[in-house]
Amino acid sequence: MMLDFIELFNTVLGFFITVAYAYQFFFLAYGLINKKRKKTKQSDTLNKYGVIICARNESNVIADLIASLKKQNYPSDLIDIYVVADNCTDNTAQIARESGAFVYERFNKIQVGKGYAMDYFFRRLMNSDKLKDYAGFFVFDADNIVDKNFVREMNNTFNSGEYSAITSYRNSKNFASNWISAGYALWFLRESRFLNFPRHLLGTNCAISGTGFLISTKVVEANNGWPFHLLTEDIEFSVNCAIEGQKIGYCDSAVIYDEQPTRFSQSWRQRLRWSKGFYQVDSKYGAKLTKRCFGGKRRFSCYDMLMTVAPSMLMTIIAVFFNALVSMSALTMTAYRAKILLNETTSFMLSSIFSYFMVLLLYGAVTTVCEWKNIHAPAYKKILSVFTFPVFMFTYLPISLCAFVKKVEWKPIQHGYVKTVKNF
Repeated sequence: MMLDFIELFNTVLGFFITVAYAYQFFFLAYGLINKKRKKTKQSDTLNKYGVIICARNESNVIADLIASLKKQNYPSDLIDIYVVADNCTDNTAQIARESGAFVYERFNKIQVGKGYAMDYFFRRLMNSDKLKDYAGFFVFDADNIVDKNFVREMNNTFNSGEYSAITSYRNSKNFASNWISAGYALWFLRESRFLNFPRHLLGTNCAISGTGFLISTKVVEANNGWPFHLLTEDIEFSVNCAIEGQKIGYCDSAVIYDEQPTRFSQSWRQRLRWSKGFYQVDSKYGAKLTKRCFGGKRRFSCYDMLMTVAPSMLMTIIAVFFNALVSMSALTMTAYRAKILLNETTSFMLSSIFSYFMVLLLYGAVTTVCEWKNIHAPAYKKILSVFTFPVFMFTYLPISLCAFVKKVEWKPIQHGYVKTVKNF
């Protein structure tokens, strides 16, 4: 009886996960057969935009981002750069002012995080009646560098009038630093090429990923600011757009370069916050997302977002842990029955780990091959990253478990990998 139950449990769980995420393999195939670097249709309308940079103790990198924004292939009088120096204890605000940005200094030790800083900024603009001066707002992290054609390409896509927000192609400044930075970089490249790119081509909703995105002023006005304050405010916004029927687009030709953590302690802290933030989104929006999957606008977009935020990693841990516990019960059985039970549970655990590893290896390999020319690293490091990528992703297992039981607060990630605009 016990063995029959275990076999049924493992079979049903494996089948459910495979079917639930099968659409992402379709995205993979669709991303492979469609040509990369599609140029946007040039628009004669040049909108005025605001740029928001929420920065906490980012004196090492803030000037370089502003310099890249000042060198845009777009009229400079149509780009205003704003820096929210959020609880800074260094000279980030001074450097930002000297670099040509408008600076708002914010000090709030209770409402901590990027979502609160963005809300503070938008409310300042609404109170001064300056919000309506802009068609939309770009959001960047202080460690980014922006390609010179970024604003022009995003403006072309924005002028289609189809999108409430638009995300971009996210590359990395420091892919070659070590296996940690390479792991991050491959994940974001995979997200651009094999998630947002197919979504965009198929006309379904894309997802905002932290930085390098544009939001319409109409969205800010409709929300009376930025009410997305969970630990992952980006995915919270993406989920809310899917639920409300607002469309997020993707501009493949708009490129930013992002700095990735290189120390495991930093990576652990950052991904712990992300994992906790996903649980928060599940709790707040899970029921609404599930309901929208069966009715209302953009049902597939809601299903896609539901699968994106679903605690699949935690489910995997629970399944493996359950099989491990069951295998311990073999100690109370006869040798013959114990052998059969151990074979079943061990086979499931090993096959689950192997399947997960092979899927990650596939994604790492395909992403590396397809994005080879866009990865700034020696050839041998690109190849090596294919094999270290699954290891990087496996470290999410303890992180996901820890995030489920631990209280997590927003903490800044120190940046210091400086590259000038000319390096890209």
